[in-house]
Parts: sequence; C-alpha cells; structure tokens
Amino acid sequence: MRARRGLSRLRLAPRKVGYVWGPRVMSWLRRRWVLLRHPHATIVFQGPVYLGPGFSLHIPGPGEFIVGPGVEFRRNFRAEVADGARITIGGGSVCTYDVLMQCGSSIEIGERCMFGQSTLVVDGNHRFRDLSKPMLAQGYDLRPLKIEDDATVTTKCTIIAGIGRRAFIGANSVVVRPIPAFTVAAGVPARPVDYFGPPGGEPEELRSPGGSDAEAEASRSERSG
Repeated sequence: MRARRGLSRLRLAPRKVGYVWGPRVMSWLRRRWVLLRHPHATIVFQGPVYLGPGFSLHIPGPGEFIVGPGVEFRRNFRAEVADGARITIGGGSVCTYDVLMQCGSSIEIGERCMFGQSTLVVDGNHRFRDLSKPMLAQGYDLRPLKIEDDATVTTKCTIIAGIGRRAFIGANSVVVRPIPAFTVAAGVPARPVDYFGPPGGEPEELRSPGGSDAEAEASRSERSG
C-alpha cells in the first residue's frame, strides 16, 4: 500500500514542479531581479504577488510601481514609467497575457480589476499637430488615469480614459472618454451600451430622451433581458 502511494506521488511530482513549485520559485527570482535592477526607483510588492514569464519593468529614473497583495501578472506584462510618474495596482487584480502600461504621470488601478490579452493602458497621447517637428519630438498630452475597483477590460483594448467601478469593457474597444460605474461599453471609440447598476445611475446615453427615471429603468430592464 505504501509502495503504491509512493509511486502515485512520484507520478504527480512533475505536475507539482511544473504547475506549483516551479512557477512560485521563478516568480520569486523575477521579483528579486526587478528589485535589484531598480535601486533608484520605488517598487513595492505588498504581500504575495505572481510575476509570470516575461514580466518586465522599464523605470530608468525615480518612478514608482506599487502593487497590492494577490496581484497576478500571468505572462509578458510590461510597464514603462517615466521620471516622477507612478503606477499603483490594487490587490487581487489580474493581468493575463501581453498587457502593456505606459505612464507619464499617474495610473491608479483599483482592487480586483482584470485586464485581458494584449491590452494597452496609457495616461496620455502623442502630440502630432506641429508641422515643424516629427511626431516623436512633440511630446505628450498627459492626464492622470484612474480605473476603479472590479473593472473588467477584455481582450485587445486600448485604455486612455478612466473607468468606473465594476464597468465592463468589450473586446477590441478604445476608451477615450470616461466610462461610468456599472456600465458595459464597447466600440471604437467605446460607448455605453448597457447598464447594470443601481436605478437612476444610468449614463446619459442610455436614458430615454426626455423620459423619467422610471422610463430609464424600464429601458434598462429590457436591455438586460
């Protein structure tokens, strides 16, 4: 009986090494390397954080990167932080694959947020209207960006404006103006298409023209099925 148990454990050993202990060890090594490489920056991991393969920070000056407990960076996460800029990510948030964040001022991400594959999060735009200079020589128009708790950003989105609490951004969307809380938004540019929050909080676009709050609630119920 003991021999069978020993053989069973032995057969499961590669799984545990590949899916449990190996990732934990490699995450710890990546974390140590990130901290060692950036003595000039403020990098804080508040509790257990998973840094997956390809995790990369570019902070050549005195920038800040603050991460809450339980955050998961699954694969190929990249953050670029300019001098004096700051990225904060709340506890329990998840970045799946190939998420890129570029920060020139401030990016604040709440708790339990999710970012899908190949999502870009930036706090500004390139200037391009000066005909006497190449685009890359014109600098940026920056503005602090805030994504509130429990927001979901799905696959291949570009985020340039704030997102409210528990809002849901559909795949391939480009967010260029703030999205209210409890709102489903999609498209290029992203626009509200549904609302699932407390009555009376609907975005203006989803209210019945000239209608009352009761009419807006009826409209919301119809959209929700």
